[in-house]
Amino acid sequence: MNRRAAIADAAWLLCFGLASTICCLSAAAALGPTFDEPIYLRCGLEHWHTGSYKELMRLGTMPLAVDVQTLAVHLWERWHGASLPFPDALRLARTATLVFWWILLIYTLRAGSMIAGHWGGRIAVALLACEPAVLGHATLANSDIAVTAFLLALAVEFRAGRESRWPRRVLLPAVLYGLAILAKASALVFGPLCLLAIELERSWRAGTFSKDSAPVRDSIRRSLADVTKIIIGGLAVTFLYCGSDWTTERTFIEWAQTLPPGKLHDAMLWTSEHLRIFTNAGEGLVQQIKHNIRGHGSFILGQEYRRAVWFYFPMVLTMKLTLPLLATPFVVLALRRAALLNWACAITAILLLYSVTCRVQIGVRFMLPLIAFLCVGLGAAAATALRELGGWKRAALMIWLVVGISSSAFAAIRVWPQGICFTNLAWGGTANGYRLLSDSNYDWGQGLPDLRKWQQQHGGEEVNVWYFGTDPSVHVPPLRELPLHRLLNERPAEAVNGKLVAVSTTLLYGAYTRDPIAREAVALFRSHQPIGRTMTFMIYDFRNSSRSADAIEQPHEAGHADD
Repeated sequence: MNRRAAIADAAWLLCFGLASTICCLSAAAALGPTFDEPIYLRCGLEHWHTGSYKELMRLGTMPLAVDVQTLAVHLWERWHGASLPFPDALRLARTATLVFWWILLIYTLRAGSMIAGHWGGRIAVALLACEPAVLGHATLANSDIAVTAFLLALAVEFRAGRESRWPRRVLLPAVLYGLAILAKASALVFGPLCLLAIELERSWRAGTFSKDSAPVRDSIRRSLADVTKIIIGGLAVTFLYCGSDWTTERTFIEWAQTLPPGKLHDAMLWTSEHLRIFTNAGEGLVQQIKHNIRGHGSFILGQEYRRAVWFYFPMVLTMKLTLPLLATPFVVLALRRAALLNWACAITAILLLYSVTCRVQIGVRFMLPLIAFLCVGLGAAAATALRELGGWKRAALMIWLVVGISSSAFAAIRVWPQGICFTNLAWGGTANGYRLLSDSNYDWGQGLPDLRKWQQQHGGEEVNVWYFGTDPSVHVPPLRELPLHRLLNERPAEAVNGKLVAVSTTLLYGAYTRDPIAREAVALFRSHQPIGRTMTFMIYDFRNSSRSADAIEQPHEAGHADD
């Protein structure tokens, strides 16, 4: 029976894994590069050529995902003795992301099975593999799927090894925690939160909190000791992997020179000029910590906020997840609420609470670990409920799961290849999502191939592009970059006069147009009706001045807020 179940698990995983892989590979070939991908590709290849992580650390980007994604490109270039053209290099790097995607699917299956048996894992895999926003990010050469995979692996191995010896109980989770940090610096906080949630759920199930105070204190002490060792071990793995260039740090020296004359100035200046431990992992982690402290402007619900807002990620999740996944907790709650009491749901709840403190609010991708744990928790809860329910309730839950997963899969197919643009119907659907969210939630710079198709279908005339992104093909005719935010000697109205202009939706509806000239350009475009659009571009015709002047304003314009 176990062998048949294992074969069924493998077949289930293979089915959803292959289907999602085909979806990701085909989408990767259809999308242009997102804002970060050209930078990551350049820095990753630089590391393979020089052995230095300096540029990545200065960006606050941890290197593991970038290393894996650029390794195949580097090997190809060494084998052929020539540089791989950028579009081909990008597709190869995106393909490497599927390594992390398969790790994530395997651990999703294992996590669900640990909690609720074989069907717990199968339902969890189906829920995760059919989410359009998750598939959209699995298509790209970034670090979000990688960190999600390693955080889920960390949680599974930590939970499975709690009663084991030290190598399984501490060493393996420490290595996985280090790999998660190496994938993305946010794991520095996400990892301990996952471990603490697991320990709380385990102690609650064991009835520890209802016992005498002495055993409770001993249990808490042992748990905290293990978690502390895992954190220290994970950081050691991180620093060992990144190594060092064994050079001084220019900014450290410059800071020491600004100190007032005295013993502290002399000591710090001597230290900065002789301390040769840079570049190291600490630089990347510090850059990310500083970024989170500084925060980031946000755009949500059609409003621009100059500072982070607490409700950003809870609201974004209600927009970017499919309606069946959002409704499933309430369905299970109505039918068998005790089924939701598992460690994956506990982690989801804690990460959701933590999300209100996150100050870098530029995409649901920062919460992909939460989505993965949500799918595991709901898959396990649904399997537990199916096992314990009978009659019409069991039949109703089965029908809900089949219809819900099928609906999510259909939504992923409909939005292909623009999975990261997905917005559910409760918020107006994907076509209108740009009015609610921007940057990596919608227009992350990936839309130039669609714009070229539109240009070819509408006469082949040159299109001037005000673009949010780093795709080098924006300079390839018949496209022509028109950086309105960098105008010096003319006004936006003069710059667009007589031209066909395409504008990124993130520039029209986003938090990236701070300076007066850029705001004037945004106001100009919003006062005119576009003659066409792609998913991420609005196209305006200023070739006929009189027609442009008489155009009507678009409805439901986005507002601005200071808080």
